[in-house]
Amino acid sequence: MTLDVPAHRTSAKPAGRIRQKNEEAIIAAAEEEFARHGFKGTSMNTIAQNAGLPKANLHYYFNNKLGLYMAVLSNILELWDSTFNTLSAEDDPAQALTRYIRAKMEFSRRYPKASRIFAMEVISGGECLTAHFNQDYRAWFSGRAGVFEAWIAAGKMDPVDPVHLIFLLWGSTQHYADFATQICRVTGRTRLTKQDFDAACDNLTRIILKGCGLTPPTA
Repeated sequence: MTLDVPAHRTSAKPAGRIRQKNEEAIIAAAEEEFARHGFKGTSMNTIAQNAGLPKANLHYYFNNKLGLYMAVLSNILELWDSTFNTLSAEDDPAQALTRYIRAKMEFSRRYPKASRIFAMEVISGGECLTAHFNQDYRAWFSGRAGVFEAWIAAGKMDPVDPVHLIFLLWGSTQHYADFATQICRVTGRTRLTKQDFDAACDNLTRIILKGCGLTPPTA
């Protein structure tokens, strides 16, 4: 697989609502195929058919399959990272972590396929994410860990390892997207409902906050 990826989207493409509608349809169809078959097993022809567009039209938006794959990965990463960007040392840790856990669980509920695609990419070695996890990303991650360190230094929460806490936050919230099939088999459900996600979110919030010496905020 070549990692010499041109811009995800070309400049010559329809504008306005038609562009937005078509891009959304393409991304949705691509998520379905990549989640089912992985990058190698996915066909641009099938994506075009499922999006209701001629294959040639896909190139108005994405230069090739790899560009489309990267767009799917970028979309979910931007959602996850933008939510974490709002974390601040001035925040109340219990309220900030509660908001973050709820946002991540909502992403798992609404965008499970994109989360699974990301998980498959990382498990397979993460070649396509090499450019994303660069020095700037590591600096961003250190900044997020620094917020927890500031809370600990100020006595706002118990001394825990910020790096492993972040990994716990990521893994626990994404579990409900990536391993939904396992959860359904164990619990006897046919699918996870919004009520299931809400209940899981409440439990995760209590467990994680209490592990940090924090009191979960009242509803």
